[in-house]
Amino acid sequence: MHTLLLKNAWLDGACKNVLIEDCRFKTIGAPDGTPADEVIDASGKALLPPFYNTHTHAAMSLLRGYADDMPLQRWLTDYIWPFENKMTAADIRKGSLLAAREMITTGTVFFSDMYFDIDETIKVVQETGMRAAIGVTFVESHTKSQQYEKLETLRHWVDPTGGLITLTVAPHAVYTVGPELLVRCAEVARELGMKLHIHLSETRREVDDCIREHSMTPVRYLDKLGVLGDNVIAAHVVHVDEEEAAILAARGVTISHCPCSNMKLASGVFPYKMLHKAGCRITLGTDGDSSNNNLDMREEMKFAALQAKSSSGDPETMPADEALAMATRAGAEAFGIDAGVIAEGKLADALLVDLQDVQMQPLHNLVSNWVYAASSRCIDTVICNGKVLMTQSR
Repeated sequence: MHTLLLKNAWLDGACKNVLIEDCRFKTIGAPDGTPADEVIDASGKALLPPFYNTHTHAAMSLLRGYADDMPLQRWLTDYIWPFENKMTAADIRKGSLLAAREMITTGTVFFSDMYFDIDETIKVVQETGMRAAIGVTFVESHTKSQQYEKLETLRHWVDPTGGLITLTVAPHAVYTVGPELLVRCAEVARELGMKLHIHLSETRREVDDCIREHSMTPVRYLDKLGVLGDNVIAAHVVHVDEEEAAILAARGVTISHCPCSNMKLASGVFPYKMLHKAGCRITLGTDGDSSNNNLDMREEMKFAALQAKSSSGDPETMPADEALAMATRAGAEAFGIDAGVIAEGKLADALLVDLQDVQMQPLHNLVSNWVYAASSRCIDTVICNGKVLMTQSR
């Protein structure tokens, strides 16, 4: 049983010793001299929850800067998909490793991925010690026999990390997966107790095409098929109306808001105030490096708050503590991870943030500084499941 002591960390307005034991926060306010296998001097550093990225495509870090400044459909069909068709398993491993390193150095300990050759991404997660929900991705361009075969393999998968990795059922979108396969994906996900991860109402064109083909919007279409439920992670959700917001809230769907990608691709303005008022659970994701173009959740947190204020015309919309909760606790809760807050008994995922950095000074309000002023350079230490993934403190 490994123990880790964080000495003199700034938490809840005071310096405290925090003892981590057996992957969880054992004691907050441990007495001086508490023995531990590993000790980090956290003097001058704040102890904060890390980030949980609820929507990304890790291996697409290899496409960073490859096809910028164009609409989503052209970006996908003319550039991204042709490039991806040439990617090998070795390429996906390299891209996933690059993404994992980027996420760790910017304070993320968990990501929900949607991509191909998942064995390569799983190996990377094992090597780095992160948490992840790896999507078994479905696109209708493959034959149905291949698709259903992939579904069946889910029944026999065993997490090699003993709790850090889960699999999700990931039908790409309503425009790439037909109704029969969407329904089957939903059935298998529920049967196996897995999350279902899907892009939803990302662009106006997606909505218009769905109305033309199915006589209803994507949210209504998925609801009619019986796909929507409290195990669904819906990425983007930009083009929805009040009735659809009520449907998503009633079904318990988790929304992954990706503000930077939405803005860069000009997909539309996320209706935060409407979705929040409807009672939807909203988390944050970065999307992939090819459309963001980074995986920095702290930056995502700031852009989410600023966009919400700007689009609503109300500076009180999405205050700093709300943005922080979306990037941390809400993401962890959505995936059933007993973490996302610094509290005794919770899984020990955490960041140490350097309060001496000029971007954190003066310290009128820690959360406001972290959301609006800081950058990832302020991160000194990243801890996941009680283990140090990165530190500059020793």
